Amino acid sequence: MSETSARLLNLLSLLQTPREWPGSELADRLRVTTRTIRRDIERLRDLGYPVHATMGSEGGYRLAAGAAMPPLLLDDEEAVAIAVGLRSTAGHTVDGVEEASVRALAKLEQVLPARLRRRVGTLGTATVPMPSGDGPTVDPAHLTVLAAAVANQERVRFTYRAGAGARSKRLVEPYRLVAAGRRWYLVAFDNEREDWRIFRVDRLSEPYPTGVRSTPRELPAEDAAAFVTERMHGMGPGCSAEVTVHASATEVCDRLGRAAAAVEPLDGEACRVRTRPDSLEWTAFRLAMLGCEFTVHEPPELADYLRRLGGRVLRAGGAGPAVSTDTREG
Repeated sequence: MSETSARLLNLLSLLQTPREWPGSELADRLRVTTRTIRRDIERLRDLGYPVHATMGSEGGYRLAAGAAMPPLLLDDEEAVAIAVGLRSTAGHTVDGVEEASVRALAKLEQVLPARLRRRVGTLGTATVPMPSGDGPTVDPAHLTVLAAAVANQERVRFTYRAGAGARSKRLVEPYRLVAAGRRWYLVAFDNEREDWRIFRVDRLSEPYPTGVRSTPRELPAEDAAAFVTERMHGMGPGCSAEVTVHASATEVCDRLGRAAAAVEPLDGEACRVRTRPDSLEWTAFRLAMLGCEFTVHEPPELADYLRRLGGRVLRAGGAGPAVSTDTREG
């Protein structure tokens, strides 16, 4: 690395500290003149870094927010902390950030030095997250392997365990990872079966990239989320529900997610929700956690379960209004 390039990286590392740096202090730190600092600041600006300067005795340089996200420099401790945090987020689905967490983790782990990768692995081995009770979790390492294969359009082999317990070896062309409800799904073209499939990532083991690139295929759906939604809707066993929710369609979509339910606006204050197949208990929990009134139209088993659940809650917390569970059509 040239002396100028190394100095620019050092200057950028200093500017990423949240403070304002006088030019004289930067010059002393980097052992150059203030004129050199001014030239280097202009080079960083040309590269897209929004370096702001203020005049006067109290003035100096600072890195500000810009229109785009520039590359960041992380020290060892920061890189380890971010990798551990992303692994935790990726392994336990969190609405709205799960896919971005996997992409960021895949990028970060690709460039982590071996010594830092070992530290991240050691922390992961030595710590145990509190179970959330929201269903199966996945190995973040599996997610990063699959995410990298999606980005590189690279075929992957893995062992897959079906719902009935049968295991099989698979060779696939990964298309997208989708977080739906409590689970991660891999949308991929199965080379041996010559068909598009979805795979639950928590049932997948020993994934490894083959190094063989694949030509992009056209997915037989609007997008990966729609494909998972269609396949899940046709799978069983599971509880699908039709419910009128007294909240706006936009609000309900934000809370349930498109892959978990189809939402049809009725008016500005209500919508019709058709959930995808899932366990009776989880469907009831998701509806109860919406935080608004709702009426169950079908199935009757869901309405009965909510009545029993409501009875237990009332007995535990005292008398109160019951949840509406009308099972009539319409």
